[in-house]
Amino acid sequence: MSNGDGDHERFAHYVQKDKIMASALDGTPVVALCGKVWVPGRDPKKYPVCPMCKEIYESMGAGGDKGKGGKGDGK
Repeated sequence: MSNGDGDHERFAHYVQKDKIMASALDGTPVVALCGKVWVPGRDPKKYPVCPMCKEIYESMGAGGDKGKGGKGDGK
C-alpha cells in the first residue's frame, strides 16, 4: 500500500462513502481502491481521478458498494 508518495498525490481516489464520512468526523485514514492510505483534506474535484482506482471501479460494475460519490482527494 502507498502512504502518500509519488503520483498518488496528484489524483483524486475512490473510497467507500461511509469511510469518507467517518474520516471527516474523526480524522481516521481511508484506503482507496488502489490501496493508497491517507486522511482526506483537499477538494477532490480539483484533481483528475486516479487511473488505477477508475479501472478497479469500472471492473466492479454497477453492483459494487464503492461509488463515484466516495471520491476523495489525493492528499
